Amino acid sequence: MKKKVLEACLQMQHKQAETLKAEMSEAYQNAKDYGTPEDWLDTYKTDMLNKRDAYGLQLQKILEDIKTLEHIDPAKIFNEVAYGSVVITNTQKLVVAVGLGKIIVDDEPYHAISPSVPLFVAIKGLKTGDTFEFRGIKNKILDVF
Repeated sequence: MKKKVLEACLQMQHKQAETLKAEMSEAYQNAKDYGTPEDWLDTYKTDMLNKRDAYGLQLQKILEDIKTLEHIDPAKIFNEVAYGSVVITNTQKLVVAVGLGKIIVDDEPYHAISPSVPLFVAIKGLKTGDTFEFRGIKNKILDVF
């Protein structure tokens, strides 16, 4: 199951990377095709190049996330909540890797979270059967792997 969850995260990131590459290319092409500005107030070309650069920064972050996900060993089984683990609680299913939000695997929602979010801080080091409180809600860890 862990392998499927990590593969879903990777697929999501690869799809976003392809979308951003296409957006970058389109913004650059629009700027290139625009030609010379009509007057000094005409900022369309600059706006398109700024848009391309912003997409580039987003793409860089996604590529870093892909690298991070590729370094997680899906065969490694954890007995406590740690980076790279899948955590099943009575309220949700989590994968501790990078912050991607909700992903669907086998029709089940999982939440990909970063090790820097408050939820991870609250559950780090806990084991199956442990309970914790987060934002006023009591939770129980049903499984960690």
